[in-house]
Amino acid sequence: MTPSLEFHCPDSKPQPMISVVTEKQLTDLLEISEAVLLLFGGAHCGVCQAIKPQLKALVAREFPRVTTAYIDCQQAAMALCASQGIFSLPVVQLWFQGQRFAEFARVFSIADIRQALERPYQLL
Repeated sequence: MTPSLEFHCPDSKPQPMISVVTEKQLTDLLEISEAVLLLFGGAHCGVCQAIKPQLKALVAREFPRVTTAYIDCQQAAMALCASQGIFSLPVVQLWFQGQRFAEFARVFSIADIRQALERPYQLL
């Protein structure tokens, strides 16, 4: 199943995060999206579940051209997470034009992510 790729419009409500399960879905997403925020998390990761709506709101409010995606490392996407070297949660990766730009693992703030997005986002 291919992810539904919808870009966020500044006037719209926060879009749901795309669920990515396979390597192909991830590759396709990174190829066709100019900017992507990936959240590697899990249903049993309290921090992951707490930051998910905060990240969606941040992107909708300040970075509407960024596509957001969620990869559940505790369920269907375990193999994908392992192949990406994700062994602790949560992890947020920022991708611009198919290249990983930044990664945040375990201890970070929403402000850290906002700051990392600001400059490359202006270049889109």
